[in-house]
Amino acid sequence: MEALLASWLEDRVVEAASLDEVFCDEVARPVADFVLRGGKRLRASFLWWGWRAAGGPGREPEARGALKAAASLELLQALALIHDDVMDRSETRRGRPALHVDFAARHRGAGMNGSPEVFGTSGAVLAGDLALMWAEDLFAEATRERAAPRGEDVGWRAMRAEMVAGQYLDLRTQAVGAFSPESALRVAALKTAAYTVRRPLGMGAALAGASTHTRRCLEAAGHSAGLAFQLRDDLDGVFGDPAATGKPAGEDVREGKATHLAALAWQRAEAREDHQALEVMRRVFADSHLGAEALQEYRHALVRVGARDAVTERIEALVKHATTELAGARLDSDAAQRLVDLVHAATRVVPGAPGAATDRRST
Repeated sequence: MEALLASWLEDRVVEAASLDEVFCDEVARPVADFVLRGGKRLRASFLWWGWRAAGGPGREPEARGALKAAASLELLQALALIHDDVMDRSETRRGRPALHVDFAARHRGAGMNGSPEVFGTSGAVLAGDLALMWAEDLFAEATRERAAPRGEDVGWRAMRAEMVAGQYLDLRTQAVGAFSPESALRVAALKTAAYTVRRPLGMGAALAGASTHTRRCLEAAGHSAGLAFQLRDDLDGVFGDPAATGKPAGEDVREGKATHLAALAWQRAEAREDHQALEVMRRVFADSHLGAEALQEYRHALVRVGARDAVTERIEALVKHATTELAGARLDSDAAQRLVDLVHAATRVVPGAPGAATDRRST
């Protein structure tokens, strides 16, 4: 897929250069580079192996169409990351400056008029728009030669709407300042679980012409695996090592992210009348100047009220449900095992091990 994506993007860059060299150099090429320079390719992998497991043959031209559909998800992911970094005011992405930071730096370096920050935000919005346009174009190429759609187009439309709905609800929840473990899971289901695992699996199955039963099992597995993936990300947002996560330590705490972990910790502290933990959470959560010592206090509070262990156990239960659904989906056995391996890798749950063996990286 990497070779296909690189070749396709180079064609788009050439097209951009024919429109305007500045647009090509400052927008199109940076977007292409952003897509190609990293990422786990989870969404593409889930679509591809969902397609193979549901009966998709590993030969041309069917395989090329499935690869194009998988690659289009990476472009959609680029849109989500670029715009997410703007909304969260994140400084880095994948160990490098976020795209809006790059645009602002270019503004300063060239001595342009106006605010570098406004220019950076505006440029990143347009860069995300371009990534979306490219995603639409590539997905259309993947399905254009089909005599009749098999449902993958329905999944594509639903996935885009779910992404926007989840992102807005996340934004609104932070603005309102009131959230619960249940509402956080609802946002996670829309914002992350659907477009990370559920829809890619369903689209892959649809591209393969799978039965309704198989598609439903794959989407059910994807829903659980996607939630587990987001919950693991929530843990990383507090306890993660920046060298592994690619983002600053405690970024979710600093931004006041309305995660399931944060809401559950608050709920458990109140239920236990743990005033010390509540005091720490009130003082530290959403502190834009959060330091290492305060972050460590927050971590200790979450561990003491049992929130970290509870979320870890929830991840394990979700992964178990996902693998059970995959087992009942009537899949090609070799490809099905690849899907199971993907679920475990994405959620960092050790297969077949008791809870203590689950990855519990901390500080």
